[in-house]
Amino acid sequence: MNKQPKNSDLIEMDVLIVGGGLVGAAQAITLAEVGVSVAVVDVLDPAKGQGGGFDGRASAIALATKRVLEAVGVWQRLGQDPAPILDIRVSDGPSLMFLHYDHEALGDEPLGFMVENRHMRRALMDRLGELDAISYLAPANIMEMERSSSGVSATLDDGRQINARLAIAAEGRRSPTRDGAGIKVTSWSYDQTAIVCTVKHQLSHDFVAHEHFLPAGPFAILPLNGEMSNPGNMSSIVWTERSELAPAILNLDDDEFKMEFDRRFGDFLGETEIVGPRWSYPLSLQFAQKSVDRRLVLIGDASHGMHPIAGQGLNMGLRDVAVLAEVVIDAKRLGLDIGAGDVLARYENWRRFDNTMMLAATDGLNRLFSNNITPIRIARDLGLAIVDKIPPLKKTFMRHAMGLVGELPRLMRGEKL
Repeated sequence: MNKQPKNSDLIEMDVLIVGGGLVGAAQAITLAEVGVSVAVVDVLDPAKGQGGGFDGRASAIALATKRVLEAVGVWQRLGQDPAPILDIRVSDGPSLMFLHYDHEALGDEPLGFMVENRHMRRALMDRLGELDAISYLAPANIMEMERSSSGVSATLDDGRQINARLAIAAEGRRSPTRDGAGIKVTSWSYDQTAIVCTVKHQLSHDFVAHEHFLPAGPFAILPLNGEMSNPGNMSSIVWTERSELAPAILNLDDDEFKMEFDRRFGDFLGETEIVGPRWSYPLSLQFAQKSVDRRLVLIGDASHGMHPIAGQGLNMGLRDVAVLAEVVIDAKRLGLDIGAGDVLARYENWRRFDNTMMLAATDGLNRLFSNNITPIRIARDLGLAIVDKIPPLKKTFMRHAMGLVGELPRLMRGEKL
């Protein structure tokens, strides 16, 4: 997809989005769907993000997040790629105690879905290319941005200029736009590295997601659809390891790597085969001290980056997208300046508590489970067993995982903007 505007030194738009990844592209689509004109500037050639060798990751999509993607015509383009998560089983190392979430406790809907990031990028780019209100400029760099009381002006590396009412930073954790605005970031490392790979297994996972808590960190087995002839025979793996050990594990030859993998994976799905490359990502927590500035909004990882222990990173980013789309569109329909301070304050106030609570929850869970201290291990095992035996409490946790708790924007309620 290469939707470049016609040659012009000046591009006039309502909104400028810096960053065209999963969150930035979704934001552009939600706005353009109802006629807000958007320029998206991204440093990455979009074709490079759709190949199997790009980053290997898959993302959990909660039910409420699926509704957002459905409402703007993206989910339909994923076809058979999403794998439903019917159950979730949480266990603590070798302990016999566990927590089991069964989707049937809340009805017929899956708890969520697993989608490979490359498939999500493809669907987003396909939908983005259909909307005339979007000008997509990539690969391109913003060399200079000025934000004033009257608007935003950005100059690209090819000399073109974009004028807009509002700028949105969606560049991820290392957002140059956020840093250029002088917005401070609080962060800390977990001294953990996520090793990501895909495994083919002999038996079907039956669309059950497993999270084993090991002393070094969680080991997640996440269902993918797998081969057409044998659906359910592949899983995405997020293997958390101490950062000091991760390089040695990654550098093992195939047989040695599989030996270490099988020690953690077990044999409950039969014989295993590692498919494709291995990737690794350092794990940390970070959050911007504010998510709005003069005519600027931070969304996704530019605003908040969390541990993947609960699989909520992309969901929280797309929750930002749904809220900001509602705030901007409501303001535009009332004839207000969409970049005005009081408009952006509504977004800040709506998202701040939710994001803070999720950051705290993921941080606390990782600290609680990523250790082998005997009293703590006994207490958490009892906690898992107790929650598993209290259906109302389990249902509350399940609704949180499905994204159905809190003040939901219209798109997450399944409504149109």
